[in-house]
Amino acid sequence: MGKAGVLLATITTTVLVSGCQSFEVACPSIAQAPGVAVTVANDYAAAVKALHVKACQDGTCKAADVQLVPGTASADQGCSPDAEPPGGYGPGSVCSATSSPDGTKRGILQLATLSESPLDVTVTGALRDGKPLPSRTLHFTPKGNYPFGEQCGRFVSASVVLNAAGLRQDGTAG
Repeated sequence: MGKAGVLLATITTTVLVSGCQSFEVACPSIAQAPGVAVTVANDYAAAVKALHVKACQDGTCKAADVQLVPGTASADQGCSPDAEPPGGYGPGSVCSATSSPDGTKRGILQLATLSESPLDVTVTGALRDGKPLPSRTLHFTPKGNYPFGEQCGRFVSASVVLNAAGLRQDGTAG
């Protein structure tokens, strides 16, 4: 075998061996807090004074008043280029975002467990004008996904949005 053949065999072996090596991926050291997140839409938030949320899943229910806090939206401010590769975005890049109030109100009902089984969520409460908030119930299935990759485990989320028309599952969660 000539020099070209030896070189080709060496390159092929190196590519095959490195392609079969498994690399450990670091997972974030965070745990999921099971619960139902409630967002009061910005066009309804000023009218809502207090919320009471009840969630039932797999024969177990939990109900509680939910503390509402102002909601925010994040705005991507981009990334600064890294020196390596020249002008590229590598591990030395610095990325940032900022948040600002978006007019919503948010709260969460903490649960002992949350699965991908169907869930019934009922929201009641009080309006600022002293009237009771109309009772709204939604039957839906929480969403599961792998935000940090399959090697880091599945996260299940249940998020709903309340507005004057009713209660709906939040399409941005999960």
